[in-house]
Amino acid sequence: MQAKSIVLVASITVILTLRPAPAAAQQTMPQSWSHPSDRDSWRESWQPPQRSPHPAAWHPESFYQLQRIAPAPDRDTQAPLSVDQLRNTLRIAARAQRETPAANDLLTDGGDDLLGDDLIGGDLLGGGLQDELLDGSSVDPLAGLGPDQDRDATAPRDPHEDLWTEDCYPSAESCRACHPVQYEQWRASGHAYASVSPMFNRFDQAMTELTEGTVGSFCNRCHSPVQTQLKIPRSTSVLDAPPVVREGVTCIACHRINEHYWRSNGDRRIVPGNIHAPVYGGRGGAGVREAIANADTLKLKLSPEDTGPGQAIHLQGRFFQPLTNSDVCVSCHQVAVHPGIWLEVVHAQYRSGPAAKRGVSCQDCHMGAVPGKPHGYQSDFVAHLGDKPFGEKRKQSNHMFWGPGFSIAHPGIFPHHPKAKQYTPREWLAFDYRSGWGTDAFENSVTAAMTFPEPWDTADDRRDGRRIIDANLAKLAEKRAGSIATMEGGLKIEGPYFEHEPTAGRRLKFSYTVCNTSEGHNLPTGSLGAQPQLWLNVALIDPDGCRVWESGYLDRHGDLADMHSVDVATHRVRRDKDLFNLQTKFLINNVRGTDREAALPLNFSLDQLVFLRPGAVPVSVLNHPPLIRMEAHSIAPLDSRTARYSIPAHVMTKKGPYRLSVRMRNRTEPIYFMRQIDSTPDMIHRMLENTLDLHPSSHTFWVR
Repeated sequence: MQAKSIVLVASITVILTLRPAPAAAQQTMPQSWSHPSDRDSWRESWQPPQRSPHPAAWHPESFYQLQRIAPAPDRDTQAPLSVDQLRNTLRIAARAQRETPAANDLLTDGGDDLLGDDLIGGDLLGGGLQDELLDGSSVDPLAGLGPDQDRDATAPRDPHEDLWTEDCYPSAESCRACHPVQYEQWRASGHAYASVSPMFNRFDQAMTELTEGTVGSFCNRCHSPVQTQLKIPRSTSVLDAPPVVREGVTCIACHRINEHYWRSNGDRRIVPGNIHAPVYGGRGGAGVREAIANADTLKLKLSPEDTGPGQAIHLQGRFFQPLTNSDVCVSCHQVAVHPGIWLEVVHAQYRSGPAAKRGVSCQDCHMGAVPGKPHGYQSDFVAHLGDKPFGEKRKQSNHMFWGPGFSIAHPGIFPHHPKAKQYTPREWLAFDYRSGWGTDAFENSVTAAMTFPEPWDTADDRRDGRRIIDANLAKLAEKRAGSIATMEGGLKIEGPYFEHEPTAGRRLKFSYTVCNTSEGHNLPTGSLGAQPQLWLNVALIDPDGCRVWESGYLDRHGDLADMHSVDVATHRVRRDKDLFNLQTKFLINNVRGTDREAALPLNFSLDQLVFLRPGAVPVSVLNHPPLIRMEAHSIAPLDSRTARYSIPAHVMTKKGPYRLSVRMRNRTEPIYFMRQIDSTPDMIHRMLENTLDLHPSSHTFWVR
């Protein structure tokens, strides 16, 4: 009983500790997603400009005045409709026009996920954990979006919900009309992948379940900032969320920020507003002013009341200095989770590295013309109006955000595609692209006995879906090529170096030197919580062409042959004693004895009820979190490490030419970690097949 009391008190303490304190700049008035108090505050000090055939007579400076913090709404005025009231009104009108509900609604199918039958099922994103535990409120401001019991499960989803969200937080689809180049780069990026990533959803769900909810909404703050700001509960499936939520780190996540938050663990605020609200960038908005001055000629819409043809445009571009340097990256790329574990350390590594001292920014390498290198930027038109380039070519930042990540989601859901929205995410999950649906070979073999789920029950729909899938697969191949170029640009493999002349019947000792040629940060870096693996794979081929020795091999489950391998533990595979792995791992304390490696920083050995406990001793005293620390193996900028190998004598009994083949291999998560958080077999399969092979090479030598 006493032990339970201690656990309960600690759990409550953690819940209170993890709840982010309100930023000082935010209003004290509670904000409702249905009516953000400053969503339209930028309108208060100006009126839409009068169009004139003489641009010189127009002076926009007189009304371009934005109040950073809007005044609190007047309580004496009539309160606006709440979200539920508005949606109920819209649904009543929609149902009156609807003759019959859909006979076969895929939204009600139980077997749906981002990859297989069990990713979104149960309580991953579709229910389970009580919202009160996560947001402290029993009222769901987006009850109509989630799997609410009062919602008609057979009725099609109300399209007005997306329109209502668009009025507050425009999606990247809206930005694409004027910025198609940036959209095309962004749609396959790691930022665009952040919210729909199956690994993110699995990891977040596992941490929530294992910690009894004490992790709160910590992960969503970076991966899904719009979801966090809308207060959409975790129990709402990402498949049912508004499109802008599925876009993860979308356009407005960076270009509707007007306050600098520094190390806020992802907690920063997007300024609400429709497509006409101001945006923030690295320039002063001269191009926007020029376009608006010629709005009639360019056929631009300056307000929601403009119902004619043309493109809607934001009415002002404002300079925001953090977007011009690495400061804007820090809030999500230098993150510590309780009890003080740094899950994201790349910004700290950057600040202490040579690149920062030379004035090279994160954008110079990750948004430049050459993946991972500060070799300048491309030059292109920033905007296209009426399908024509507008203005003059100037510096163009690449919004693919060069990096090593790759997608394991269904290619109908990711990358984002403007034509994919004609089908719902759940409908895409039913499209079996691996079987060749929509290809000529498959469609020519279809018989009358074959059945397909709606809407893929017609050949035309399957062919339409296949065209989108093929376009997305081509985009993923482009992203993969960029990932390989980024990684190869930052590392070098030197060797092999033999300690003695290779001789038949004698143990062979040799080494390789792995160099981090990047000035920016360690190799590898990024999200240490996911524990990305970067290891050296070396194989020896004898004169008969047979592989007789190898290090960096995988067991039958796809794991490296180290202490986390089930096959090594059951003596199916020998431990790889020469393994060179740069993966950073968690070390946790047992009740007694030394530290041990763990896939998750949770005290499984200590409590039946696992939770993220607060430390009794300050981290500043111990210089590391209590009970948990990180075991780093990464290589510092411009540094190197030696990988040493020893081949037994009985392997090299033949004389003649031998060949050493080497490559660095990289994947974003280890397989044992994926199994621990209940990843689907398809997720694991995609992780294995997308593993990056870096700098493959061979060296032939003679054994005498």
